Amino acid sequence: MNEEKTKSFAVSKQMVYDSYLKVCDKKGGAGIDKETIKMFNENLSDNLYKIWNRMSSGSYFPPAVRTVLIPKKQGGTRPLGIPTVSDRIAQGVLKDYLEPILEPLFHVNSFGYRRGRSAHDALAQCQQNCIQYSWVVDLNIRGFFDNISHEWMMKMLSHHRQEKWVLLYTERWLKAGIEQADGTIAARQKGTPQGGVVSPLFANLYLHHAFDMWMSKYFPTNPFERYADDIIVHCNSKDQAEQLLNSIKERLAGFDLELHPDKTKLVYCKNYLRKEQHAHNSFTFLSYSFQPRSKPNTFGRPDKFMVFNAAICQNAKTFIRERIKAVFNPRNTQVSLEEIAMKLNPKIRGWLNYYSRFNPRVAGNVFFT
Repeated sequence: MNEEKTKSFAVSKQMVYDSYLKVCDKKGGAGIDKETIKMFNENLSDNLYKIWNRMSSGSYFPPAVRTVLIPKKQGGTRPLGIPTVSDRIAQGVLKDYLEPILEPLFHVNSFGYRRGRSAHDALAQCQQNCIQYSWVVDLNIRGFFDNISHEWMMKMLSHHRQEKWVLLYTERWLKAGIEQADGTIAARQKGTPQGGVVSPLFANLYLHHAFDMWMSKYFPTNPFERYADDIIVHCNSKDQAEQLLNSIKERLAGFDLELHPDKTKLVYCKNYLRKEQHAHNSFTFLSYSFQPRSKPNTFGRPDKFMVFNAAICQNAKTFIRERIKAVFNPRNTQVSLEEIAMKLNPKIRGWLNYYSRFNPRVAGNVFFT
């Protein structure tokens, strides 16, 4: 008898193996058990069998998530949750199963963590909308990943899928313990850790119901760009922006989410020849600063004119310069230029590929000033 047919849940060995290959491609560090991918591979067959056997029988329980603090371009740090190698594979099984089902349902203005969509797509749409609309609502959700309601998450998922194994393991992953600063493990009552394989999909599903579809239904004339929890909404007037912001606050509060009072703002982004003053004339989206900039007149005249567009933000410039200084120290004669180039060149290529899409001259100046 086929061993897979005797199991309670329809989780196949092939599903586990396909997820394993993706985990290997993405590499990543060890989890709380300190097991690396190389160590996992030393007993590969048995390790994969254990994951499949437990997932297909309903006996898989995710281990706690290791916490690593990583620097943010805006300053400060954010916690990144790193599951074990085995748990990344197990989460990948669920993600690979759910993603083709949920992906076609997601909103056209949702860009984050979706195949065929990128941050550059979101930025291009945002820049185009800033040309057409005078005001922006720059939304900042306080601790979004840490405050996702488990109850709401399960309701949203069960609205689309009823398979017992899908709901069982989703709930277990949501409630899995997380490492604290002192090394202890705390039970999680809400939230899903950034760094989890399936967390981005959960995040998109959550805001699909809490925000995207609500905006489409009640505010269809206000376009927006959403990249995970980074959201920009466009309005025709300040009054409209203020009213919409109040409605969004109320809506998100119903899903246990709160807008950051200091980081959420209304931004004017249209005619800078007018004399009236506004509290905010710029905003940052996906590490690009949208703000008024002088531009040479293209008709041969010596004067310049003002445009509102995107370029690498100041925090990203500082972040890049600090990373370069950490590697390239002219006083360090122990390291050759070739070694420095080997370390820096891949990073520089990555930075330029991302930040040169809009206003490449501004991005290039980071490396020469």
